[in-house]
Amino acid sequence: MVDPFGRKVTYLRVSVTDRCDFRCVYCMAENMTFLPRKDLLSLEEIDRLITAFVDKGVRRVRLTGGEPLVRKNILSLLQSLSRHLRTGALEELTMTTNGSQLARFADDLAACGIKRINVSLDTLDRDRFKAITRWGDFDKVMEGIAAASAAGIKVKINTVALAGVNEDEYERLIRWCHERGHDLTIIETMPMGDIDGDRTDQYLPLSKVRERLEERFTLTDIPYRTGGPARYVEIAETGGRLGFITPMTHNFCESCNRVRVTCTGRLYLCLGQDDSADLREPLRASEGNERLNMAIDEAISRKPKGHDFIIGRDKKPSVPRFMSTTGG
Repeated sequence: MVDPFGRKVTYLRVSVTDRCDFRCVYCMAENMTFLPRKDLLSLEEIDRLITAFVDKGVRRVRLTGGEPLVRKNILSLLQSLSRHLRTGALEELTMTTNGSQLARFADDLAACGIKRINVSLDTLDRDRFKAITRWGDFDKVMEGIAAASAAGIKVKINTVALAGVNEDEYERLIRWCHERGHDLTIIETMPMGDIDGDRTDQYLPLSKVRERLEERFTLTDIPYRTGGPARYVEIAETGGRLGFITPMTHNFCESCNRVRVTCTGRLYLCLGQDDSADLREPLRASEGNERLNMAIDEAISRKPKGHDFIIGRDKKPSVPRFMSTTGG
């Protein structure tokens, strides 16, 4: 699949649920109204949809949420999708998680061929963790990260940069991650969904973060890539990698190879745009994939050049849907 700007689409992110057992302050409102279960794709439908994309050239699939591990019977989907790893049609099957369920699932994830995961962790302070996640249990997340590592799964920690909240912790997070063999990626907050607050107060440009880190560390840009939008540096003092994802200060659209499918079967061509395509209707219209493939092709033909995120006071979110709906 090639979009209008010559970019090959080889990376698919699929949200398997909009539900989550956390209520992170930058992601969703505390009192969320989730989608009716009848609107969600079944696990069998998600499998069929992902397989259609694999047949069309997708080589990396990431399952997201909400929190993907709260989806009932999620292991059956992973076990089924692992067949694409065994045949070589898929290079990687991976997941983004908040870590709350990892201690229970780590060994099973490894058995399904998952070799690396992203874990969202914005602080190493218990009280701050509770304030950010509202409902999260810090000790469970720590236990889950350790279980994933013990199962042989490579862990990358994702940290959202929040002004006045966790900006004093990045040095500590770097050392904590690198001592345990984890990569760390710092992410700028994105204006998605009404979160009961003003994102202007949250937003911290990563250009400032990097400037501060360079006062303490030696950062060297490296060409390392994992298929996503992060730009990596190596830190001489720790020997580990640090990634920066900068949708606001330096967007990554020129190399975008991704599309996203929601748990209701809606294909979003860009995280920062509302243009989308309904894949649920053609998926359910027949047992064959002809209509589904046509819908995918039509959508890819109008993938936009890039996003237009803006954060400012008295402005509505650039994108009204919540991050948990699209899956990050």
